[in-house]
Amino acid sequence: MNWRRPSLLALAVLLAVCGTASAHVKYVVDSAEDVGDALAFLAEVVSEPFNAAVLAGGALAVVAAAVAYLRFRPAERDVDVLRETLRGYDDLVPWMLRLSVGLPLVGAGFAGYFFSPVVHAEARILQVAVGFLLLFGLATRVVALVGLGAYLVGLLAEPALVLASEYVGGLVAIALLGGGRPSADHMLQRVADAEGTLYGRFDPVHRAASWLNARTASRRRYAPTLVRLALGFNFFYLGFTQKLFAPGPALAVVEKYDLTAVVPVDPGLWVVGAGLTEMAVGAALFLGLFTRATAATAFTMLTLTLFGLADDPVLAHVSLFGMVSMLFITGSGPLAVDSWLRESPFGDRSHAGADGETTSASAPNGRV
Repeated sequence: MNWRRPSLLALAVLLAVCGTASAHVKYVVDSAEDVGDALAFLAEVVSEPFNAAVLAGGALAVVAAAVAYLRFRPAERDVDVLRETLRGYDDLVPWMLRLSVGLPLVGAGFAGYFFSPVVHAEARILQVAVGFLLLFGLATRVVALVGLGAYLVGLLAEPALVLASEYVGGLVAIALLGGGRPSADHMLQRVADAEGTLYGRFDPVHRAASWLNARTASRRRYAPTLVRLALGFNFFYLGFTQKLFAPGPALAVVEKYDLTAVVPVDPGLWVVGAGLTEMAVGAALFLGLFTRATAATAFTMLTLTLFGLADDPVLAHVSLFGMVSMLFITGSGPLAVDSWLRESPFGDRSHAGADGETTSASAPNGRV
């Protein structure tokens, strides 16, 4: 390989934008590209002292920043105000999720692919119907379960659908939360519940929906957890399988978009840096570690990807954009490292954590 030593400024830019190469590689290059020898590739990249220093230095910088935050808690009042503000968006979470899943499903149906652009299938009616019903918030829980079933059946037939695994967490969370508001379910539920309404006399499902809402109320707080686990798996899987394990196509992305002109480093460092960054973001999301900060980082990576890779399919990333935005609002949800940090000696319990407090996601859902 030909190695080029960047300036300090270029190094800083690399650390800031390494996520630009973190798209779904198969969406923008020929998947038939030679994957290469992953172990030999990784060994060759890290055997270069400068590359090893960059990777190790980046990892140490992230760890040092996390420890410093837990120890000194800078801008603590600002963070408290932000968290309090985000709690006010709680009732919008189901709506955000419906948009995040419904819009890309409608787009997938009209574009002729099944959940993921790498899986072509004639499922227009199914995906458009599920997508529009989710956008309207009509029969939301039932529709979400239909969409989930369609994805799982498709996954059995076409394993490449694992590239779109974030849909599992999103659809299960929608089934748990219901339509929220604004939604058709919420409006119809209110009319059905009002005394003396004609619709309330004949509506066959609103009583069952009320019963279901009551039974799921105590479990709605797990919606952020479900989304977090699905997103964490997806980011980690993409970083490992499409960057480190298959460097050939990833290197083709770097060459196709001339990313070394953006930051003049060896293409191998681009690929390894992007893969490790994506895996780190995925692991942090999966564990619920500094969830809001990690969600903001993921959002930045996705945005840079769209600007850096001109023909990357935008619709295929809408679900990711929406779900990381949801986690920025809700925090980690239960079963997260952030919860442990709130109880740890690293900081006081009133402000702890790294943003792990969660919203209840229990606003009126109305929702079948």
